[in-house]
Formats: sequence, structure tokens, C-alpha cells
Amino acid sequence: MKKKLTFGLLLMSIFSYSQTVTLEGSRFYLDGKRLETREARQLFNTNYESASLYKQAKSKEAVGGFLLGFGIGLTVGDLAVGLFSDAKYPGTMTYVGVGSLVASIPVLSGRKKLYEKAADIYNKEHKNGKLGAVQPSLELNLISNRAGMGLQLKF
Repeated sequence: MKKKLTFGLLLMSIFSYSQTVTLEGSRFYLDGKRLETREARQLFNTNYESASLYKQAKSKEAVGGFLLGFGIGLTVGDLAVGLFSDAKYPGTMTYVGVGSLVASIPVLSGRKKLYEKAADIYNKEHKNGKLGAVQPSLELNLISNRAGMGLQLKF
């Protein structure tokens, strides 16, 4: 009886084990271990929807970061020109820089929700009996191109 109970508990612990991805700040963690950007991208590529959300968030982060840096650079550059020359200080560069800074705020604000959605989708997928790993799937397709027709096997 003890052996059956021990085996049953061991089997249940294996089936209940799932890797969860959490987002703390701007970093992803997989069961407490910090993931690098490359590892997170590979992890989210197991599901099309989570991969596309992750890519959208990364794109928003890049565009928002560019707008933020561009705005700061233009504003500081125009300030330096105004301090060290006789030019009128709040010039065109300042207004464009401030506009770029303001435009970066909504772009950067939506990325955390996209990261969280990607992590939730990943966690739901691996909680539904996949045991924390991608299950192999076979897909057979009939394809055609200029050269002719054929079968495509994806695994």
C-alpha cells in the first residue's frame, strides 16, 4: 500500500509541475531564474499568439525608446546652443524635442500589458497538460509551387 501511495504522489507531483513565467519590473523569470531577452523570445516562440505579443511589445519598446532619446537629445542640444550663443533659446529644436518626449509616453505605456499577456498565454498553454515542455506535433500538408506538388511534413 505504501508503494502505491508513494507512486501515486510522485505521479501527481509530476503532472502538477508546470513552469511559470513571471514578469517582475521589466525582466522575465522562469521559476525564479532570470531569463535573458534571447531566452524569453525562444520561450514565447512555442505559441504564435504569445510570440506576436512579445514582438509587438519589443517593437513598442524600441520605438518609444528612440522617441524618448531623440526628444531628450534635441531639447538638450537646443539648450546648449541657447546657452553658448546668442540664439533665441526656445527654438524649433526644443519644441520638436518636447513633442517627441510627449509622443513617447503613450508608446512606452502599453508594452507592459503586452508582456503580461504573452506570459499569461504561455503559462496557460503549459498548465494545460503540456508539463512545461512543447509537445511534439506532426503536421502533414499538401503544398504546390511552380515546380510541382508535394507533401510537407512538419515535426
